[in-house]
Amino acid sequence: MKIKFDKYQGTGNDFIIVNGIAQPQVLKLTSDEVKGLCDRHYGIGADGLMILTEDLNSDFLMTYYNADGHESTMCGNGGRCLSAFAYEQGVCQTEAEFNAVDGLHKVRITEDHIIELQMKDVSQISRDDDAFILDTGSPHYVTFVDDYHEIDIVAFGKSIRYSNQYSLEGINVNVASLINDRLHVKTYERGVEDETYSCGTGVTASAIAASLYYPALAGESEVKIISKGGDLKVRFRKESDDLFTQVWLCGPATKVYSGMITL
Repeated sequence: MKIKFDKYQGTGNDFIIVNGIAQPQVLKLTSDEVKGLCDRHYGIGADGLMILTEDLNSDFLMTYYNADGHESTMCGNGGRCLSAFAYEQGVCQTEAEFNAVDGLHKVRITEDHIIELQMKDVSQISRDDDAFILDTGSPHYVTFVDDYHEIDIVAFGKSIRYSNQYSLEGINVNVASLINDRLHVKTYERGVEDETYSCGTGVTASAIAASLYYPALAGESEVKIISKGGDLKVRFRKESDDLFTQVWLCGPATKVYSGMITL
């Protein structure tokens, strides 16, 4: 089976994207095949793979697979990259709506190619000692430290993700520090089982938790993020300490290259 694919990245979070409308055969990809395509030594290499297909209630449907080959929950940077891909393919306009595993998402593509993605409303924020636990389309553990550079995010992330409390379902782990009015975030992603250069749902979770943790951000409706792969912004409306609406993840999404691969 031959597959035409595009490689996209959003602040270093990289994805293989295939058009399932033009190539319906990709809907039969097995988890082992997806894992092989995402392998950085023997495949194309990516943090995940996405398939774009038709949807009756929106411009398109997003199906997302982690690098381990398993279909997963919402990916924020993936959604931004898929929207850029859909626009390039002529599937949508600069303002669109797509369906994902966690429901409908609005998207806006600005003149300077910034992709603004509306995330799900966030509620039921809980605590695990000093950490915040919240779902931004995927479950996240967020903790704040004075200097995030000192944290080995892979070792720390694994200790949380594989703990008795979280090992069954898994959880993404974020460590963040507020430095000069910018929130610096490191993320360990389940399914990738490693640090990623950026995680859209992770920086969204970190921004919301930071507005509850840092007094300097208590009245803010926008948090500027610095991730390993680049800069992002998260906007939101705080209804209460347990409810955030109008949550938008904003940042660049760039095509890296196109290719053809034979399985």
